[in-house]
Amino acid sequence: MKPLLLIASLAFIGCLYAAVQRNVPLPFRQYDGVEYSVGEIPLPADADVKSEWTFARLMYPGGDNDGYCRNGRFCGDWRLGRTLWTQDFPRADRHFSLAVRRLTRVDARSVEQCVNLDAGDEVYNYPWLYAVQVGEWGITNAQAAKLRDYLLRGGFFMADDLHGTVEWAVFQESMQRVFPDRPIIDIPDSDAIFHTVYDLDDRYQVVGHEHLREGHKLDGYVAHWRGIYDDKGRIMVAISANSDLGDSWEWADDPSYPEKFSALGMRLGINYIVYAMTH
Repeated sequence: MKPLLLIASLAFIGCLYAAVQRNVPLPFRQYDGVEYSVGEIPLPADADVKSEWTFARLMYPGGDNDGYCRNGRFCGDWRLGRTLWTQDFPRADRHFSLAVRRLTRVDARSVEQCVNLDAGDEVYNYPWLYAVQVGEWGITNAQAAKLRDYLLRGGFFMADDLHGTVEWAVFQESMQRVFPDRPIIDIPDSDAIFHTVYDLDDRYQVVGHEHLREGHKLDGYVAHWRGIYDDKGRIMVAISANSDLGDSWEWADDPSYPEKFSALGMRLGINYIVYAMTH
């Protein structure tokens, strides 16, 4: 083989290998959370078993409204865990994954996968992506662009646990960077997302564990179920404003937490998963 042809062939093989490797999911890794340390929530026996669906939790940097860091807590490197994105983690993720396995025929992995938008094409391996406390996050412009591309390619993003006018303003600004030309609107009761598995016309505010006494957090008095649609009428972003579905999953096995909140939280999450995988 001529030298130039050999070099070209090797270059092609190298590019092909890189293209294949780019979409190989990263290995499962545990992180310390703001509430639970590694090992505090035991790994399920089948944690290494591959599956059809995985709870993909979005990692992100905190923003200026990050309540933890503003008070001098959990201000470390967000890529290492134990910062804002690990709220309820991993207890909520594993409880919810267990519910998916029990209540649907979806082949769900028993453990979560933490996804960093800066990690190449990793996010494209997961059709459903979840983030908590998005009224306090600080996604970068590059991460916003990656999230936009992921969603336009068919991904689904569930944004949860943002409360009141200030947090809503923070989240709205970030989503305008993701989709400057697409409005956030209230999802109508008739939308398929509320009827994929469960009929959920009767929705109510899901209160977080720490705010049961008040019945709300900050000035977030009324629950809103909002979304961003693509050009074909598919919901790309589902937003639970003034509700804390993550807490409803995290505390689902605790008698002190009202069952009605976990019941609705589980059903909404399952509807969102099935919708994401069928629309």
